[in-house]
Amino acid sequence: MLTSPKNPRIQQIRKLQNSAHTRRDVGLFVIEGVRLAEEALIAQWQPELVLFTDDLGDRGQPIVDSYRQRGAEVLSVASQVMQAASDTQTPQGILVVLPLPNWELPAPLTFVLIPDGLRDPGNLGTLLRTALAAGVEAVVLPSGSVDAFAPKVVRAGMGAHFKLPILSMDWETLGPRLTGLNIFVADSSGGTPHYQADFVAPLAIIIGGEAEGAGNQAQKLATSRIHIPMPGDAESLNAAVAGAILMFEVVRQRG
Repeated sequence: MLTSPKNPRIQQIRKLQNSAHTRRDVGLFVIEGVRLAEEALIAQWQPELVLFTDDLGDRGQPIVDSYRQRGAEVLSVASQVMQAASDTQTPQGILVVLPLPNWELPAPLTFVLIPDGLRDPGNLGTLLRTALAAGVEAVVLPSGSVDAFAPKVVRAGMGAHFKLPILSMDWETLGPRLTGLNIFVADSSGGTPHYQADFVAPLAIIIGGEAEGAGNQAQKLATSRIHIPMPGDAESLNAAVAGAILMFEVVRQRG
């Protein structure tokens, strides 16, 4: 059992929790809790390391046993060690270190989501969860958004990270990959009402950040602007809510 929060491996996990640069540099990220550990297990992701505490419940212990049977390194840790490694106030007794995925952009593409400049981890995680539910084929993140594998994003994604291709790509590389798609940018200031747009043909939807909306490069790439009509006295919608409305309008039109 690991009993010291100063153990070098625990310190490395803290760095993975806190730094997108560290995650990219070593190619690892962290998930916590029984639900996410179970989702990763079902998706057959092979962890680098699994930590658990003795008070892990009846649902969590079989997950630990399954990882051990698959050859993963599994360590029992004291509660204070789990607390030191955790990104949450109340750890659930299991933490898993996983390799960052090496997703490829699927082909052919018919339904892509591009969050542009999202800073809020909860919004991005919710968008990823919704994208998975709506049948989005890939989510592409240009620079300027919060890291998709930050702890709060992963928690809000509720397992979407294990099933949905999530890629980082600059605009210059992304543009040619979207050839043949209608590229819609959500714009609260105007454009075609979303329910009048043609969402049946292959498309990409760009959702801008919470404060400033989509950036100049997104606007240049877009072939159409769309908006969600709002009869009430509100300036804009939360990015995750707007994304959900637009993605499920695609589902409705293709129904």
